[in-house]
Amino acid sequence: MSSSDRFGYEWNKYSYLHPNYEKQFRNWTYPLTPDDFRGKAVLDAGCGMGRNSVWPLQWGAKKVVAFDCDNKSLDAAKKNLSSYPQAQVVFSSIYDIAWKNEFDIAFSIGVIHHLKDPKKGIQNMVAALKPGGKLLLWVYSYEGNEWIVKYVNPVRKNITSRLPLGLVHFLAYFASAPLWAFVKIFRGPSGYLKQLSGFRFWHIHSIVFDQLIPDVANYWTRDEARNLLDGSGLSQIQVYAPPNDSGWICTGVKK
Repeated sequence: MSSSDRFGYEWNKYSYLHPNYEKQFRNWTYPLTPDDFRGKAVLDAGCGMGRNSVWPLQWGAKKVVAFDCDNKSLDAAKKNLSSYPQAQVVFSSIYDIAWKNEFDIAFSIGVIHHLKDPKKGIQNMVAALKPGGKLLLWVYSYEGNEWIVKYVNPVRKNITSRLPLGLVHFLAYFASAPLWAFVKIFRGPSGYLKQLSGFRFWHIHSIVFDQLIPDVANYWTRDEARNLLDGSGLSQIQVYAPPNDSGWICTGVKK
């Protein structure tokens, strides 16, 4: 199974919208604010179950197009976005985006680092933007996640990404239960773990499961994240650390 198929299993199983997802989205899209989305045409590239499209819609986006290339993910997204008439949920691959010069903002949260050809996906997102439109990506950071790269990635790459999903979901409990207990007791110490302490067990389990299932997962240094946008037709390229210091946020403006 490809990563998209495996994530489809996850988003079908964990399609519930938690109120804390708004705080997560604000972390992932810093320094943008709700005002930046108001009245804008927005593209959510790799929408999963649609949770990241909810907030621009609630903040007054004129239009949000959310796409993914897995039908289970899209079924969940259609359900979660069904109450928003300005939302469109579409089957598409990030490698085959049909829109050109249409969106004010195009964002992709947690997708680009799972691509075998991330630059092609980014170039297609840029093509979908209007001139002057803004691209925003959130990707895994190497800094702060060295232990995942050293210990978890080999297990994921060589074992769990090849196992049946039901078995991986069960095995994930052996990590998610101790992690849940840890964050509930210590409420940190990092900003990310402090944020996790506000979530229920099922959400923490879904995060652990998420780490174990894809066949591709890149953790980039700040410079590597910056280099993803080189040659993509963007100006004003910036790389930010989110407020919770988890991952990198890469932004640029279409020339």
